[in-house]
Amino acid sequence: MNEIGVLGAGSFGTAIAQHAAAAGHPTRLWARRADQAHEMTAHRENRLYLPGVAFSELLEVTTDLDQLLDADPLVVAVPSHGFRAVLGELLARRKSRAPLTVVSATKGIEIESLARMSRVTQEEGERAATPVRFAVLSGPTFAAELARGMPSAAVVASTDEEVAAGLRHALATRTLRLYSSGDVVGVELAGTAKNVIAIAAGVLAGLGLGHNTMAALITRGLHEMTRLAVASGGDPETLRGLAGLGDLVLTCTGGLSRNRRVGLDLARGRTLAEIQGGTSEVAEGVRSSLALRRLAEERGVEMPIVEQMTAVMYEGKSPESALEYLMTRELKDEARL
Repeated sequence: MNEIGVLGAGSFGTAIAQHAAAAGHPTRLWARRADQAHEMTAHRENRLYLPGVAFSELLEVTTDLDQLLDADPLVVAVPSHGFRAVLGELLARRKSRAPLTVVSATKGIEIESLARMSRVTQEEGERAATPVRFAVLSGPTFAAELARGMPSAAVVASTDEEVAAGLRHALATRTLRLYSSGDVVGVELAGTAKNVIAIAAGVLAGLGLGHNTMAALITRGLHEMTRLAVASGGDPETLRGLAGLGDLVLTCTGGLSRNRRVGLDLARGRTLAEIQGGTSEVAEGVRSSLALRRLAEERGVEMPIVEQMTAVMYEGKSPESALEYLMTRELKDEARL
């Protein structure tokens, strides 16, 4: 494998870069802010987003996109609202028009166009006259645990079977087991929707509700995710795997989940503006809820949990009222999609 490039020095981008470097791959990690890159270089760790994880000697940090022009594969781990701009700029700078493998580690949908990152990548590749081989990496992987070498498993999906298999073998280690998939649609939508369900899980926990309630939320949340994926051309089996159920359970129950923390704060009465103003981290579910609601409407899919979380965050609805609505909806057959 050539040198690996990672765009985005947040917690997960840093974790992926450290994992790849520790596995023996020369890796360059791009940080948007010069002060952050300087500090990471000086201390050989990301004290802001991933403190306590020492960098491998094979990991180099830079703010210069030109330093990643020869990297292949290129992992993009920036928030969904910045994905197009960052990837587009790198592709525009690239002198070579040779095919490039782009791996999305972003769990979100572009809110303006409702495009998944696979479509954004295709459009930017066409704009730069660069053939792009796309893959998406997703699954139940908290950055802090992945970077510290705790056993984890994830899925790498691509419509090109050789690309998925190649990345699976190249990036898998004794501490990260990778499975390949051809269902890009299912993996991308699962990774996006589970974040909104995790906000709801945080709300339930913040309201002091019990295991019965949480189990019901996770199960019905998975049903919503599956409905949307199937209506968009995804495979329901994907939603029962690591990228679906696995990631959903982790994000809904794990204390490291940023989206769950948003829900906890909402239950305590904090506004969305207050929550977002107090952190430098991005909880993708906050923006994704708006995109998912619109996408569900276009697909004719019911997603009541997503609808209620959007109402709580953006329309001033109380968490208690949202819960009451969900509990008093029309009774239906459980298996109906």
